[in-house]
Amino acid sequence: MSLEFAIATFAAIFAIVNPIGNIPLFTAVTEGYSPELKRKIIVKTCLVTFGVLTGFGIFGQYVFLVYGITIPAFKIAGGILLFSVAFSMMQGQRSRAKMSDEENMDAMNKEDIGVVPLGIPLFAGPGAITTVMIYISYATQANDVIDLASVFVSIIATTLISYVLLTYSQGIFDRMGRGGALAFSRIMGLLLAAVAVSFVMSGIFQAVNEFIKTGLLA
Repeated sequence: MSLEFAIATFAAIFAIVNPIGNIPLFTAVTEGYSPELKRKIIVKTCLVTFGVLTGFGIFGQYVFLVYGITIPAFKIAGGILLFSVAFSMMQGQRSRAKMSDEENMDAMNKEDIGVVPLGIPLFAGPGAITTVMIYISYATQANDVIDLASVFVSIIATTLISYVLLTYSQGIFDRMGRGGALAFSRIMGLLLAAVAVSFVMSGIFQAVNEFIKTGLLA
C-alpha cells in the first residue's frame, strides 16, 4: 500500500506542479537574461516551491482545526479545484488558479521573478498546495509514517526534477517546442482530472460514513 501511495502521490504532485508545461513561460520571461541570473531565478523558484509545499504539508492540517474544516469537505472542495485546473490543462490553457494574465505581464518587468510569479503561483499554486494537504490527510488518517514521509519525498523529488528541467529549459524547449509542451500538459491534465475525481469520491464516501456513524442518516 505504501509503494502505491508513494507513486500516486508523486504522480499527482508532479502533474499539478507541471514543470515541463511551465518551460515555455519560463523561457519567455527569462529571455535575454544572463546564465548567472537565470541560475539564481531557477534556485529561487525551486526553493520557494519546496518551502511553500513543505510548509503547508507540515502546518496545513492546523488550518482545518482553526477554521473547523472537515477532511471530507476539503477533499471535495480540493477535488473540484483540481478538476478545474486539469480541465484548463487539457484545453491547452493556463488555469487562472495558477497565474493570471496580469501576473504574466508583470513578470516581464521584474528581475526577481523566482518568488512571484514563478515560485508562487505558477509552480506552488493553490492546486499544488491542495494536493499536498489532501495526501497528508490520507497519510495522517492511516497513521502511516512511511506514507507521510513519501509525501515530502515526492515534494523533494518534484523540486529536484524541476531544477534540472529549468536548468536545461532552453534546450528542452528547442526540441519540444510549444506544441510538445502543450501535449505534455494535456496528458498531465488527464491524469490530474482522474486524481481530482478520486478526491471528490473519497470525500463524499467519507462524509456519508461519518453521517451514518453519528446517526444523522440512521
